[in-house]
Amino acid sequence: MSAAPFQALIMAGGKGTRLLPYTTVLPKPLMPLGDASVLEHLLCLLRRHQVRRVCLAVNHLRHLIQTLFGDGHALGMEITYAVEDEPLGTCGLLAQVIDEMEERFLLLNGDLVTDMDMAALIAHHAESGAAASVAALRYGAQLEYGVLDVTDQGQITRIREKPRTEYLINMGVYALTRACVRPHLRLGQRLDMPELLQALVAAGHDVRAYEAECAWLDIGRPEDFVKAQALVQGLSEAATRP
Repeated sequence: MSAAPFQALIMAGGKGTRLLPYTTVLPKPLMPLGDASVLEHLLCLLRRHQVRRVCLAVNHLRHLIQTLFGDGHALGMEITYAVEDEPLGTCGLLAQVIDEMEERFLLLNGDLVTDMDMAALIAHHAESGAAASVAALRYGAQLEYGVLDVTDQGQITRIREKPRTEYLINMGVYALTRACVRPHLRLGQRLDMPELLQALVAAGHDVRAYEAECAWLDIGRPEDFVKAQALVQGLSEAATRP
């Protein structure tokens, strides 16, 4: 099964309240990382993986995003816009543009910094025939304390010193199949991506995790934005090594 054509919808309308006061003058996707904005890094990543048609879902300070990227010609892409007049959750605006999307398409959060192989996700989704494929990253969390396993009577059965637990976390990157998604969308209805995925599962659709091996960070908090600066610099240096 061919992985093409593919296009992307990038959710770039959030107010970024956790990044105030920076986002008073700039929408979160335009926060600068190195010599480009968060959104430009993401667009260039998509272009490298042959995704040339992108719809940007915009709201907060949208005129800045539209002025900067225009129709996408400067980036060698075709960029259109969908305006969210009021907050509709992380994917509610999808109902407005679903009929303009290809049968298989990507949906991404607009505040991501990553070097993920988008082409691999696209191929995985197309070959699996799934309704949705969720990019996931293995994440380990380690406690700084010893943990006691006890019975209801308080008897200790095991002592675990600083245990480490691994999770598959949602990266905010999804490959979706239009025919499966459309029946669960309503114009003007608020909808978050976890709700949509749960609805697909409840309807009996195949929803899969795609485990990626990559660098990844979102910039939801000031401390994450600082980390993202270092991450982008590291990715840039790695790309220029012989």
